[in-house]
Amino acid sequence: MASSRRKIEDDSTWRERVAALRYVPSLLGLVWQTHRAYTMLMLALRLSRAFVPVASLWVAKLIIDRVIIVRGETTADAGIVASLVASGVWRLVALEVAIVLVGEILSRASSLVESLLGDLFSNKISIRLMEHAATLDLYQFENPAFYDSLERARRQTTGRIGLLTQLFQMMQDAVTLASLAFALVVFNAWLLVLLTLAVVPSFLGATHYAALEYSLLFRWTPERRMLDYLRFLGASDRTAKEVQMFNLAPWLVARYEKLSTRFYEENKRLSIRRSVTASVLSVVGTLGYYGAYVVILAQVIGGAITIGSLTFLAASFARSRDLIERLLAGANSIYTQALYLKDLFAFFETRPTITAPANARRVPQPIREGFRFENVGFRYPEAEQWAVRGVNFTLNVGERIALVGENGAGKTTLTKLLARLYDPTEGRITLDGIDLREYDIASLRESISIIFQDFVRYDLAFDANIGVGSIEGIGDYLASSEEQRAGHGQTSNGKKNGKRNRKKADDGASGSNIEVPERIVTAADKSLAASLLPRLSEGYGQMLGRRFDGGVDLSGGEWQKIALARSYIREAQILILDEPTAALDARAEYEVFNRFSELVTGRMAVLISHRFSTVRMADRIIVLQNGAVAEEGTHDELVAQSGLYAELFKLQAAGYR
Repeated sequence: MASSRRKIEDDSTWRERVAALRYVPSLLGLVWQTHRAYTMLMLALRLSRAFVPVASLWVAKLIIDRVIIVRGETTADAGIVASLVASGVWRLVALEVAIVLVGEILSRASSLVESLLGDLFSNKISIRLMEHAATLDLYQFENPAFYDSLERARRQTTGRIGLLTQLFQMMQDAVTLASLAFALVVFNAWLLVLLTLAVVPSFLGATHYAALEYSLLFRWTPERRMLDYLRFLGASDRTAKEVQMFNLAPWLVARYEKLSTRFYEENKRLSIRRSVTASVLSVVGTLGYYGAYVVILAQVIGGAITIGSLTFLAASFARSRDLIERLLAGANSIYTQALYLKDLFAFFETRPTITAPANARRVPQPIREGFRFENVGFRYPEAEQWAVRGVNFTLNVGERIALVGENGAGKTTLTKLLARLYDPTEGRITLDGIDLREYDIASLRESISIIFQDFVRYDLAFDANIGVGSIEGIGDYLASSEEQRAGHGQTSNGKKNGKRNRKKADDGASGSNIEVPERIVTAADKSLAASLLPRLSEGYGQMLGRRFDGGVDLSGGEWQKIALARSYIREAQILILDEPTAALDARAEYEVFNRFSELVTGRMAVLISHRFSTVRMADRIIVLQNGAVAEEGTHDELVAQSGLYAELFKLQAAGYR
């Protein structure tokens, strides 16, 4: 039973290995697209290097045979030297030296070109992976299986560079082997048979265990991600406070040790089996090699070949054996890497479900009617429960609505549906009476400005943290300012006055200033992020976060002000704020919302908040319960209804008494 199961696994492994080879031509196509001149030059250099070994061995054979002839015809030392010169031996020696030197030069040039091409290829693959990831659906990133696939693909951006060199090395070795094999066949065809016997068994064993190793790593992808995460939790500035306060280190270390030990033990069993098999098969290879050596010696003793031919054949056989082993190892490595390469191209083959039709509509400027949710329901893939269902409401032009409800009621899900980060599972959302799916996705998202509750804290400069909210209009400025700062080096010049801080981003080294776009300055003022500038020595050019040198970390409320600025800078028709003041102190929250009415004038706004002092400023409040609309109206109307909203409001108000 066990042998039968093992046979099924082996057959499956071989099928997977052969099927994975279909990605190798795709890889070569990417290499060609990366830099055609480098690819052609690499090919030419490799082909030239392929003939260096057989040429040097043949010249060595000629030298040995000629020296033996001269030695047999001359007895006096002076006569030997003269005879060697007369016979042209020194010219052959000079020729062999020249061949070796040319081979060295070709090798150095080949390594240089391959290194440059490898760097370009790594960059191209990384860029393509980032571009493709940006096209995929949000829910795909929230799926653990997909995230495993993404993690494996990320590892291939650099891990598969060696495959390029191996492919060209195999091509070079194949040409060299063909020339040496021709010579062996000419002298004795049995040498080729013995040569094959010397290397094929080891190749088959290595190939089998390489596939098993891939299967092991594939199965352990989730656990390896967990190991990475445990390392992060145990040694990170972002987790250090809680790890120390809650004494989590022993627990994290124990979990890591247990998981890593399980992986080690499974990998150890595989490694031992592979080592034992390789040892047995290497004996077969050694016997094949020395069998060929006996055949060559027998021909020399019988006078069938010369001493020079003996040297040539012995060296050719040894070199051929090494070449075949390297070719088979290379083929084995390519088979193995093709399995990993499958992960990369499988990721590229992943397609989004949220797409726009050809010639999709652009969002009207301005929007005339607004949005309407019509019996909208959404359920996450493979989830049993609905996140929201049967939702009906409108968002009219110039209207401010607030979404209220307990955690998990579906508030954030509705905003993601509005921005087409998700598509409804049932029902539809319309914009000006037309299904949202009919609009161009980029145009729709350009019309929406949103700050998520779990907004990103970018380890970038202060101005870049705000500017990414409108990268289409600010991107050129960010690129030029980053280039100037990198060119001059960013150092502290001391604190600047508030006005200069708002208008300039000092590059710190040359004394020159970069004009900050008015849009960034205005957004910083509106969100109160500008209040941070007096204590930032580099002004708008100050690096934030602790990831890079010179970075300054901020409090949660300070980061939230910057996230608000990022939302305000976007010239959008709809503003969505998901818990926009959760980390702000009472004074900052009061100041932010004093400005809020002014900021959303003429625009639609969706506000999510658990603070009723905030949501009561909305024109209309929608109360969600269990993914459905439970109540709808103004603050006063909902309080008067004595329903869920009134209950939550009274509970919160009681906390302030």
